[in-house]
Amino acid sequence: MLSKSQINLLKSLQHKKFRTEHGLFLVEGHKSVNEFANSHYQIDTVFQTYTSDPKLLNLSQKINIQQISLNDLEKISSLKTPQDIVALVKIPDWPALSNQSLGKKFSIVLDGIQDPGNLGTIIRTADWFGFTDVICSLDTADAYNPKVVQASMGSLSRIKVHYVDIEAFLKQTQLPIYGALLNGSNIYSTQFGNEGLVIMGNEGNGIRPSVERLIQKAITIPKAGQAESLNVGIATAIFCSEIKRNTLK
Repeated sequence: MLSKSQINLLKSLQHKKFRTEHGLFLVEGHKSVNEFANSHYQIDTVFQTYTSDPKLLNLSQKINIQQISLNDLEKISSLKTPQDIVALVKIPDWPALSNQSLGKKFSIVLDGIQDPGNLGTIIRTADWFGFTDVICSLDTADAYNPKVVQASMGSLSRIKVHYVDIEAFLKQTQLPIYGALLNGSNIYSTQFGNEGLVIMGNEGNGIRPSVERLIQKAITIPKAGQAESLNVGIATAIFCSEIKRNTLK
């Protein structure tokens, strides 16, 4: 049974302020919990209901497991239909970004992505295509928001998400800087090379002008139909696919 103070703490982690204050976030569901438990993330506690099948939990690290009632689970879950397991996970402190750590590969840079679902999809897409780092502006949605964690489907456990002043970061990098813009070179005829940064812009406003000025090569996904725009998650997937296709040649 959870104490009142535990319930208050776990419920407070629905909000960024308290996730930042405590350095903790929640992961729900057996698949996601198993992936975080077998990653570089540190698990503080796993809470599971008395009816949860222990065989579904595959742990490679020694973890504190606390059994709770379904009623308590419903109090701490962010889901309308809670699953029977929740993990309390420590927010990692990744090493500072550098040209050396990001060299010889591509990384995604997000400028003001607001929708948690889009961010979760982008993290999942990056994982699918073998990207390891997603670099976010300070006003991008929080990667440890429950909706982002859920949408990433466990991929967050393998992706390093960094929050930086992206203008300052881009000004000091020595890596090629590509940007997704409406007026640019055709992505399907672009030679991406073997390293660089790809900037994806805000859902409604695109890449902000101060960041756009730092782009060295503007890239466009050519339009063939009548749609006004592409969802940023889908656009990111196309960029990741083309970059991977180029680097595998």
